[in-house]
Amino acid sequence: MISTLAVRAQAPFQDVLETPAHKNRQAAQSLLVGVALAGARIVAVGQHGQIVYSDNQGKSWEQATVPVSSDLLAVHFPSPRQGWAVGHDGVVLHSSDSGGTWTKQFDGRAAAQVMASHYMVTSTCGACHQAKGGPTVKPTSTDTAEMMGEIRKFIDQGADKPFLDVWFESETTGYIVGAFNLIFRTTDGGKLWVPWYDRIDNPKHFHLYAMRPVGSDLFITSEQGTLFKLDRSQGRFKEIKTPYTGTFFGVTGTPKGVVAFGMRGAVFLSRDTGTTWQKVETGVPVGLLGATVTTEGKIILVSQGGQILISSDDGGSFREVKQDQPIPAAAVVALDRNTLAVVGQRGARINKL
Repeated sequence: MISTLAVRAQAPFQDVLETPAHKNRQAAQSLLVGVALAGARIVAVGQHGQIVYSDNQGKSWEQATVPVSSDLLAVHFPSPRQGWAVGHDGVVLHSSDSGGTWTKQFDGRAAAQVMASHYMVTSTCGACHQAKGGPTVKPTSTDTAEMMGEIRKFIDQGADKPFLDVWFESETTGYIVGAFNLIFRTTDGGKLWVPWYDRIDNPKHFHLYAMRPVGSDLFITSEQGTLFKLDRSQGRFKEIKTPYTGTFFGVTGTPKGVVAFGMRGAVFLSRDTGTTWQKVETGVPVGLLGATVTTEGKIILVSQGGQILISSDDGGSFREVKQDQPIPAAAVVALDRNTLAVVGQRGARINKL
């Protein structure tokens, strides 16, 4: 009798970066962790490279054609047709048809090679290294050795680092962020991704969980109560410390309030674009994982326990929306002033406020 272990050992290896997502009639009811709007179309991403979309506010769903089977974690459309999705194995996918079909644009293997060729110790400057397209930096020899050591780790370990979020300010300019300080920027729609590993004040290499604009500012959330805000004049992300000591999974808000949210129902509010922060009680004991803002400016948060919280005062307070059967949630997007598309462990669901 051949053991199960022996059968698995004989099975051919399938590279998830080269294996298309399988077709699944229940894809819209499977684990989904990211959701966005492509115009009026809802697009959601999840496990094994599955991407689904709906053109009738969730009444029915279609499965997109996806060239990888890596788990996908986030999706963003800066315009109705152009969109990007990211996930495990450093995968970056692009769609130019509102999420119906996707192509692989970048992955962890390419990311490591790009970093290696981007940060060069030059023979003319000794300890200098230059980021292509940016100013020459003169770090200490220790700084340079540490950076090149980290890059060698990325190459040696392969495509195992996930990108956790993606955000584009236009059809050409955007960012991807991920584990262990991974951050890249593009200005040509993803044809070329430029590492910003040295353009963020993150010496401990905290994971970068989410990136979103609030008002005119761009924020990244991280660990140990840390956020980063883009200093556009210097072209780098500056560290912001808060009174919180846990992980922030996301950031959202309005021009009148920046809201950072994370573990154990934690919510912190800043009325001065990140300079000072105050805790906002939510009464939720589990992680808050997703957020959206309605057309009326109401802030919505969703939790892994299924709670939906709403704020009508720019993040100053939140109340829980009553639901008959709460479902664990990972992400949310507002369809209109009273309708939400929520995704999570049991797929996609439409909720009325």
